[in-house]
Amino acid sequence: MAKTATKTTTKKAPVRKAAASKSMSAKAAGASGAAAKRPTKATDSKSAAKVAKKSGSPSAGTILTLRHIAEQLSEAHELPKRQANEMLTQVIEMIAKSLKKGDKIRLSGLGILQVRKRAARTGRNPQTGEPIKIKASKKIAFRPAKELQGSSLAGNRTPDG
Repeated sequence: MAKTATKTTTKKAPVRKAAASKSMSAKAAGASGAAAKRPTKATDSKSAAKVAKKSGSPSAGTILTLRHIAEQLSEAHELPKRQANEMLTQVIEMIAKSLKKGDKIRLSGLGILQVRKRAARTGRNPQTGEPIKIKASKKIAFRPAKELQGSSLAGNRTPDG
C-alpha cells in the first residue's frame, strides 16, 4: 500500500506542473512564442555563468581572490602554484602586521593603505531615536593612486562626480 501511495503522489506533481504551464500559456496567449523562449534564455545564462566560473581567468563582475592572483603569478614567473601562494600569503601577513603597528603602506600604482582613528561620538538608535555612545575605533582607509582616480575603480573620488 505504501508503494501505491508514493506512486500517486509522484503522479500528482507532474499534473500540477502541467496545469500550471497550461494556465501560464493561457495568460500569455498574445505572445505565442515568447513564453517558450524565456526559460531557455534563463537556462542559457545560468549555464554560461557556470562555464565562466569553471574557467580559470576571472572576467568582469567576478571576484579576484588570492588564489587567482597566485595562479597568475605562478604562470607569469614559471613558479609552482604552492610557492606563489606562500609568497602572496606572506606579503599579506606583512601588510597586516604593519597596519596593526599603525604604519602607512604605499603601493605604487594602486594607492595608500593606512589606519585612521575614529573618535568617540554619540549616535542615535534608528528604531527608538534614543542617543547611543559609540566607542572610539580604528579603521583601515584606502586612498587610490592618481592612476586610478580617473577610472571607475576610485569610487566617489572620481573628478567627474
